[in-house]
Amino acid sequence: MWSAAALLLASAGLPAVVAAPSPGSGNDHTAAIAILSPGSLSPRIENVDSTNLFPMAPCGGSSFRLEEATIDEMQKAMAKGTLTSVQLVQCYILRNYQTDNYINSLLQFNPDALAIAAKMDAERKAGTVRGPLHGIPFTVKENMATKDNLETTAGSWALVGSIVPRDAFVVSKLREAGAVLFGKATLSEWADMRSNNYSEGYSARGGQARSPYNLTLNPGGSSSGSAAAVAANAIAFSLGTETDGSVINPAERNSVVGFKPTVGLTSRAGVIPESEHQDTVGTFGRTVRDAVYALDAIYGIDTRDSYTLAQKGRTPQKKGGYAQYLTTKSALRGAAFGLPWNSFWAKADPEQLRILTNLLSLIKDAGATIVNGTEITDYQTIVSPDYWNWDYGSSRGYPNESEYTVVKVDFYNNIKTYLSELSNTNIRSLEDIVQYNYENDGTEGGHPWPLGIPAFYSGQDGFLASLETKGVKDQTYYQALEFTQSSTRNGIDDALMYKGRRLNGLLVPPDVGQTYQIAAQAGYPMITLPAGVHSATGMPFGLAIMQTAFAEKELVKYGSAIEDLQIKSGTQYKRTKPKWFGYMKRNVPVLNVYEGSD
Repeated sequence: MWSAAALLLASAGLPAVVAAPSPGSGNDHTAAIAILSPGSLSPRIENVDSTNLFPMAPCGGSSFRLEEATIDEMQKAMAKGTLTSVQLVQCYILRNYQTDNYINSLLQFNPDALAIAAKMDAERKAGTVRGPLHGIPFTVKENMATKDNLETTAGSWALVGSIVPRDAFVVSKLREAGAVLFGKATLSEWADMRSNNYSEGYSARGGQARSPYNLTLNPGGSSSGSAAAVAANAIAFSLGTETDGSVINPAERNSVVGFKPTVGLTSRAGVIPESEHQDTVGTFGRTVRDAVYALDAIYGIDTRDSYTLAQKGRTPQKKGGYAQYLTTKSALRGAAFGLPWNSFWAKADPEQLRILTNLLSLIKDAGATIVNGTEITDYQTIVSPDYWNWDYGSSRGYPNESEYTVVKVDFYNNIKTYLSELSNTNIRSLEDIVQYNYENDGTEGGHPWPLGIPAFYSGQDGFLASLETKGVKDQTYYQALEFTQSSTRNGIDDALMYKGRRLNGLLVPPDVGQTYQIAAQAGYPMITLPAGVHSATGMPFGLAIMQTAFAEKELVKYGSAIEDLQIKSGTQYKRTKPKWFGYMKRNVPVLNVYEGSD
């Protein structure tokens, strides 16, 4: 991959893997720059288990500090003329060259990235700046269609070479906003639909994505590479998708902000689907503001996704977007939050509870009221008592109350619709995908281990379960859809009401997977903020806010307020840079371990 990137740079007259010259040097894109000293990109043993293991070089002729830089800081430097979009792309190429052999967050580099960046630089020079994302590099999860030279395969070899009819709506909106598509991120193959016992973050095409905080452990998924790249400063921001946890989970396990919108706020058109009732496109950033800038670019009504019609009259005007609701810690004065203790908090490990309750104390000290015991209605029935389980209804003996009953049927039908629009492929149905996996068992793991591969320990049992339904929407399906949606929506809405007042959100520990599972079934939004790391493993966890449908304004307002409080209070319970534990390990499958250390 990176030899191709080097050739691309060379073809543009640029030395491979270097910082670019200052825009004021006379020839912005072709001036010679000193080659990096040998070995300067390699990790040093003396820096093991520290944030200095992969030091990040300054970017551009002005020595812009790209590490942990916000989008606003990048824009300020470009406005001053001390940084260009081309330089940002070059510096992110350098960073990926440095880190990708370890975290494997980038599945494919966009060969057009430098050309797009140069176009954005030319527009800026001519006096046109499209908005806050103008010239900013980003990646998308590799299940989002791009009508260019990139593949769209959901990490599977089965769709290599297929041609999509158009950009995914969200990709087209980011292009319109002036953002620069850097490439596509690794993911759990088919967004976790294919297997029920698998290595999170693994795909046949992309290999194993890893968290820079601990390379041996589950990085969160299925948008694993999107979150890991943002966490490692390998990209400015990224897009992911969520059916049940695939934005919130990798975000909190990589110490970044994850914004999962209401189903219907962001179009799924052109995104390889899982369930039309739960799929949504979300954003990753190192700050709330960065994640919101991305959200502002992609939300809106799309005639190719009828679910987006529900947002009419319930979203801000595009001119101000959700960014107008970004606030500071002062917004916490007078705010009131619920704490569904028995529903979720009681399931968190002791170390998380200690750290998160300290953070809750900070929020209270800032003037907010926190009401304990605002439980999800009927949580004893709808919330799994032990762990995330999307077939919990069936586990209780009621498949007509199971999320998985819905998803299995939806996937069979939705994937057929998506495949029907592709050209240059013979894959037209789930049956075709299943057969391909059997025929390519050594790479795609069609059969369970040991006949298949360790990453897909249970083979493709998820696909087979969907295949068994044949997409028939029978009475059990409709009962399950009604139960999961109504019980979770009522449960969250009831918990948000306290003594006749609607609370400003439910504060929940997203490392407890049942949190985002209930929100996913409801189709409701969540935001997760970095909150701390486990001392035993180095793996992060977050603090999340849960809200009702189309209440993203509240999530932006109070997510940014809590983040500002974290920064200004001096607390250690906030985003910290990764320490790259286990950086030389390459275990597959990754480990799922109990991380509580108290």
